[in-house]
Amino acid sequence: MIITALYVMLPVLDVLLSAEESVLARTGRLDCVKASEQCLKETGCSTKYRTMRQCVVGKESNFTMVAGPEAQDECRSAMEAIKQSPLYNCRCRRGMKKEKNCLRIYWSIYQTLLGNSVLEDSPYERMNSRLSDIFRLAPIISGEPAVTKENNCLNAAKACNLNDTCKKYRSAYISPCTSRVSTAEVCNKRKCHKALRQFFDKVPPKHSYGMLFCSCPPSDQSACTERRRQTIVPVCSYEDKETPNCLSLQASCKTNYICRSRLADFFANCQPEPRSLSGCLKENYADCLLSYSGLIGTVMTSNYLRFPWISVSPWCDCSSSGNSKEECDKISRFFTENRCLRNAIQAFGNGTDVGVWQPVPPILAPSTNSPPYRDRSSQRPGRLHSHQPPPPGCWLRLPLLQQPAGSEVEV
Repeated sequence: MIITALYVMLPVLDVLLSAEESVLARTGRLDCVKASEQCLKETGCSTKYRTMRQCVVGKESNFTMVAGPEAQDECRSAMEAIKQSPLYNCRCRRGMKKEKNCLRIYWSIYQTLLGNSVLEDSPYERMNSRLSDIFRLAPIISGEPAVTKENNCLNAAKACNLNDTCKKYRSAYISPCTSRVSTAEVCNKRKCHKALRQFFDKVPPKHSYGMLFCSCPPSDQSACTERRRQTIVPVCSYEDKETPNCLSLQASCKTNYICRSRLADFFANCQPEPRSLSGCLKENYADCLLSYSGLIGTVMTSNYLRFPWISVSPWCDCSSSGNSKEECDKISRFFTENRCLRNAIQAFGNGTDVGVWQPVPPILAPSTNSPPYRDRSSQRPGRLHSHQPPPPGCWLRLPLLQQPAGSEVEV
């Protein structure tokens, strides 16, 4: 009876999804590729767009560094014109056909407009709320109740093999992630990462999430949690010969448009908030899990640590941070001690999503003990935010390091 209801519900959800996409189309927001094409067809917009891009010279992304007052005025004029074009409001979609090109356009615009400011928003279009239904359907799909004595991670793997799409893309990443290249290289990490990104971009969440966020009963923590760890073939996609510093790993991530964007998306959607009932600033578990899964297949790929509780981390540490240890620790704790992410993973595992809440701006009255929520719209070009250590239990928004002009590393 329940399974029948499930198959009745999914087509209805597809209709709702199509309706939501139609609404987004009517708002006038375009993806950055289409917005760029539209701008280049209009002489005025095209001229201003090219001028704005020329305002970034070398490694500098702040137009105030452009020599001469006339040149600076021309840059300001170009930027103001771009703010009135579709380019200023453009976003990208994860897994879209021209994703890297879209993200390249996005960062060229906002990096120029905001100079060296903290970049807090995600370059990705906000997804529909359909994922919230997956939480409540998760125990039904797996055939197990919310509290179980069985290995849900094993059940999720079996369910994946029974689904053609999941089986196809899982096989596509297992092969490069387990094929030894030479005696010195256990695999081709670049191909492994690319295949993993396709798996989490293409496979329905009910199957990909089922394997990545499956719950483990207290009686079977060892075998179940290890199977969950092995989901992404960590010996290839996650582990490395040496453990880099977390700041260095993040800096490397910023040199790639996809990694930089997935990390920005994760910071934006998994931001913890101690005064929130859910533990998340945006009160949305589905968006947090989507953002976290998007990191897998980049240099910031994270995985479960070998602890009896849910804790994740990228392959890095802060042992050699010197004077930057405090900043490094903040990045590390955003993964290992992230209440929002931990609650979201637990909610999916036991089918108790509360992500039907609407995202809300800063909760309660402003407090001197915690930083206010800052929206990009309140920022001005060249303006810098100060970074002070957060009080116990609070989190600061993390800065995305500046990307050198023209840099792009394939992952």
